[in-house]
Amino acid sequence: MASLRHHTRLYFRLLGAQVRSQGAYRTSFLLDSLGTLLITAAEFAALALVLPRFGSLSGWTLGEICLLYGLAELAFVLMDILFGGFDAPNLSGHVRSGSFSTFLLRPAPLTLQVFASDFALRRVARVVLAAAIAGYGLTHADLSLNAETALLLLSSVLGMIAFFGALFVVGGTLTFWTVDSVEAMNVLTYGGRTLISYPMDIYGRALRRTFTFIIPAAFLSYFPVLRVLGRPLPDGLPDWAALLPLPVGLLALSAALSFFRFGVRHYQGTGT
Repeated sequence: MASLRHHTRLYFRLLGAQVRSQGAYRTSFLLDSLGTLLITAAEFAALALVLPRFGSLSGWTLGEICLLYGLAELAFVLMDILFGGFDAPNLSGHVRSGSFSTFLLRPAPLTLQVFASDFALRRVARVVLAAAIAGYGLTHADLSLNAETALLLLSSVLGMIAFFGALFVVGGTLTFWTVDSVEAMNVLTYGGRTLISYPMDIYGRALRRTFTFIIPAAFLSYFPVLRVLGRPLPDGLPDWAALLPLPVGLLALSAALSFFRFGVRHYQGTGT
């Protein structure tokens, strides 16, 4: 228990150093924050302005899609803040420069150091916007706001954080061998986030089943939102499948961290 408290204090001290360094140049920080905010705002505005002309998207209203979109964006941005150290461009930079070897020499847990190596405070503005979009969806979709709904949506957000964090960990670990980031991982991370931001019944059957039974992205937000909206799950899946976002995310994260430990055991550096 004392070790956990020590590591927690160390983690927040490392984050504090990151925050102070980013706050040293306030104009740059504000411009970065504004830029990241405008990207998300422009992407969502395109949907919000176009969809009312069609009335719905495969039977989904704007409010219902806002709920899906907001939850996915909120979870992904929170994950990006927490797992930014494992993001392939960041970790590959440490591998390429040789600074990753210094992590191995420090008397602190390696995973904790990587977690705290990149904390992008500028993304907090996107958290606020994503929460606002999700809030709009909650108030404009036809659902009952109760404890069960809140718990299910919370588990959905936590499951997505764990799942996409696992993809960041895998992508970063691959740089131990490739040095540069593997672009194919971006298809699963950023592409996956975009895919689950919309109703999965708008996609073809093959794609939908791929992201259900091979890559379990549908369990993360689509199935929980279907449940809170009182709609049946597709492909004959039982209702309890909507309760699995957190177990799916944690299972993926556990496997990814095991892969990271395997990579560390076989890490040889780049000679720099």
